[in-house]
Amino acid sequence: MNEVLRQEKKFLIDQVQLYRYSRGLAQFLTEDPHNKGDGYPIRSLYFDSLDDRDLQEKLDGVELRRKIRLRNYGPDNDFAMLEMKQKQGPMQKKRSARLPREDALRLTQGDYTPLLSHPEPFAQECYAVMCTHCYRPRVVIEYQRIAFIAKENKIRITFDHHITASESNCNIFSHDLLQHPVLNPVLAVLEVKYNGFLLSYIKDMLRECDSSELSVSKYALSRST
Repeated sequence: MNEVLRQEKKFLIDQVQLYRYSRGLAQFLTEDPHNKGDGYPIRSLYFDSLDDRDLQEKLDGVELRRKIRLRNYGPDNDFAMLEMKQKQGPMQKKRSARLPREDALRLTQGDYTPLLSHPEPFAQECYAVMCTHCYRPRVVIEYQRIAFIAKENKIRITFDHHITASESNCNIFSHDLLQHPVLNPVLAVLEVKYNGFLLSYIKDMLRECDSSELSVSKYALSRST
């Protein structure tokens, strides 16, 4: 199991800002090795209870809340990452475990029993939460991500663009997802993830974006479209 504890800031920017900021960051930060042209694809299947408990807690601003998702990096992947994000005041804790494609496919169909045989206790914890609260697959969100890393203090900056969603097909391995835009295609989401201090040139960039800071998540946006 991997575990990360950090703060996150999100901003809504346009394509001109995306181009300018990414060009500027490329001079100082390390590019994610998966960056190619417009970035790399991410697909996330979000699960929620029958009464959309996780979504409602996000909209209500509940201090301690969680999201459970299954993520891959394209339909041809032979694995997916099971992730739980937990909001704890200003911090976000993310835990994850790798699942083989066959097990992940069963989760997309609402069958969580493969988690019981996973070697990580975290997987069994997810099974207990998902069964106790009657979690069901809700929506697949897909986008292109451009990412940069500041190795000296583990800052990660991402630009997510061309964000789309599908509620009719929850198979993240499908080549035939019927998707609709979550945001206007000229907009993108800038995320800054850090667990220490921010470097001065990153602070300067964020000051320009300050008025566009987002409190809403891509999951919440996808359920409201």
